[in-house]
Amino acid sequence: MPDAQQLLDHARREAQAGEDFLEFRLDFLPNPEQGLPIIRTILNEHPACQVLATCRRHQNHGKFNGSIEQQIAILSDAVDAGACAVDVEVESAEVAGAKLHIFDGRAFMVISYHNFEGTPALDPVVRRMGRIPAGMYKIVTTARKPSDMSRLLVLPRQYPKSPFVVLAMGETGFPSRVLSVLMGGAYTYAAPAAAEGTAAGQICSRQLRQLYRLEKLGKNPKVFGVIADPVRHSISPAVHNRALQARRIDAVYLPFLVHPLQLKDFFLLANRLPVSGFSVTVPHKQRILRYLDLVDPLARRIGAVNTVWRKAGKWRGANTDVDGVRVPLEKRLRLTGKTSILLAGNGGAARSAAFSLVDAGVKLSITGRNPDRVRALARMCNAEPLLREQAEARNFDVVLHATTLGMWPHVNECFFADRIPGKIVFDMVYTPRDTMLLQRAAAQGCEVIPGIEMFLEQAVAQFRIFTGEPPPVAVMERAAVEALSSRELTNGNHHSGGAASGA
Repeated sequence: MPDAQQLLDHARREAQAGEDFLEFRLDFLPNPEQGLPIIRTILNEHPACQVLATCRRHQNHGKFNGSIEQQIAILSDAVDAGACAVDVEVESAEVAGAKLHIFDGRAFMVISYHNFEGTPALDPVVRRMGRIPAGMYKIVTTARKPSDMSRLLVLPRQYPKSPFVVLAMGETGFPSRVLSVLMGGAYTYAAPAAAEGTAAGQICSRQLRQLYRLEKLGKNPKVFGVIADPVRHSISPAVHNRALQARRIDAVYLPFLVHPLQLKDFFLLANRLPVSGFSVTVPHKQRILRYLDLVDPLARRIGAVNTVWRKAGKWRGANTDVDGVRVPLEKRLRLTGKTSILLAGNGGAARSAAFSLVDAGVKLSITGRNPDRVRALARMCNAEPLLREQAEARNFDVVLHATTLGMWPHVNECFFADRIPGKIVFDMVYTPRDTMLLQRAAAQGCEVIPGIEMFLEQAVAQFRIFTGEPPPVAVMERAAVEALSSRELTNGNHHSGGAASGA
């Protein structure tokens, strides 16, 4: 449990960073009254700050064990100390009744509702809260699927006469912390920058300001994103948001956690909110085709899409992974009918690579862990299927790795048991940057191509599709390197993310 000094340190750090609206969770202190002198101190040091005081009871998922009368008394003392607003959960407010008049004329009162299990029907919740006069109503639920967010985020516009704060908890609900204000919510919540978020789906204030540029967005920004499972540590938001900023485009790019069976539900969210386009990665690149109105012919042939955008009311799909494969290779050798390439893998990323390489006219061989799927893919693109042992016994100009082996958290895995049978080794996995495959290939004397090169090429192509603007390539490359370096620093070379395919 935080102590008073930690509370003061966090508050000072945020105020010095320019935050001027701070919530003090007094119930997190061993004794809530310890927070009162801290409120006075912060307001003396930073008079422009506004403080919202909260002392949530443990019955309502807080940490305060006192009575409702004691809760109201502590919040009243917080107002005396300088807090301009108080948060009272609806369960306490319904019992307190007339006692809440103690705040009349002294402080702004927020009535809050929290649901830690899911997102129920919300109209009854709004009616319940509306029976208690207040300056604002805060509704926080838990998102179990993407459309839970859309039902929550439309409340401010459905009930324009009542100021609302809305957000969804959990990693699935993460985008709501940015979108809530864009959809008419009064404000949003972020953790202190030093805390980096205290729960799944939470974001720190520095990221909210610097990465998602919440205060710089206009009234109707475009919304882009990446859909994946997992998605939390994708570097795409860092890369695309930096690019949008460089081109001064009024838009934001968000990570959307979409579980394998939730694609249809995601489109309910995307159609209801101003989503203009999104990147697609594991595990959705093949299944997404059934939900699109128009698909680029090459993507249709490949049977996988990694880029979706909306134009004239229709969802359109393309595959920029082909650029991610071809361009890095063409920087190192000329792709001709004499170029021999071994592709390891048979999933969505591998399919993109296979068709891209066959179209370039190379001699393509395919291997993988599932011989039946390898033969099926080889048959589709007129390539040579090989068992792993057969592939390892041969020599190729290029080995292109397109499986998830070696990806965080399985960083010690490698597709090849012994010798890697290529002069050039290209790993589509980019987290970690220096995979076990690349380490072994370098030690063997091979030229290596890290997955970040593929990631950048496909991301550059996506940016052009999403915005119609020339991509700021150097900016995107710096952002990708910085994001991956940050992951390595944070996780001690154990990174989270995906293969370089729009993730």
